Amino acid sequence: MEWIANPEIWISLITLTVLEIVLGIDNIIFISIMASKLPANKQKKARQLGLALAMITRVLLLLSLSWIMTLTSPLFNAGEWIGLSEGELFEKFAISGRDLILLSGGLFLIYKSTSEIHDKLEGEEHKSDTKAVVTFSGVIIQILILDVVFSLDSVITAVGMADHIEVMIAAVVIAVFVMMLSAGSISDFVNKHPTVKMLALSFLLLIGVSLLAEGFEQHIPKGYIYFAMAFSVLVEMLNLKMNKSKKPVHLHNVPED
Repeated sequence: MEWIANPEIWISLITLTVLEIVLGIDNIIFISIMASKLPANKQKKARQLGLALAMITRVLLLLSLSWIMTLTSPLFNAGEWIGLSEGELFEKFAISGRDLILLSGGLFLIYKSTSEIHDKLEGEEHKSDTKAVVTFSGVIIQILILDVVFSLDSVITAVGMADHIEVMIAAVVIAVFVMMLSAGSISDFVNKHPTVKMLALSFLLLIGVSLLAEGFEQHIPKGYIYFAMAFSVLVEMLNLKMNKSKKPVHLHNVPED
């Protein structure tokens, strides 16, 4: 337990916790939007369960670091399928287990974001209690699927920033508890302002594209993505302030109490 008295450990814990919270913003957005499809009395339960699953997934991945390291080993090379000769370009088409997870997650996120935008703008209302129960199960399953993708990115970042597994787990647990406290207010704000919900879905599309790029070893610096998201939110906040007297547009599939 000597690491507890080491100031470098505490600095890495604080830094990693903040980074985990920032990396978890996309997870909160996805969980909030998925939970908003449920009746109001079930949304909080879905958000908390989704974040709890995210924490459990990340801790389990941290406890299986040796397996995670094997995910970076190439499984096959897609360059062979398109007739590339061996070389630098050929190596870029080497596909690992991590790449497959990122590619699958990116495609799933793009599909879900696009279908959600369509449903919110042109879909039909669904108010049946039976459908609401089925939707709750479906929402949790979808959250669990994306939790694996988001957690993989988060865990890889944690491994690169800290040397102690205890620090990594502590940072994840603290970050998830902070997200649990803020998820409700974020979700309420997103649901209250339809244009913000469309903006959030656009963010998920952007994140889906970045996951696809990562899967093909084309790294997009996270700073660019988060700056674009922050700038868009700032512009939208100014729009909301200027047009606060106007009645917001009505979206489809908005559950009632």
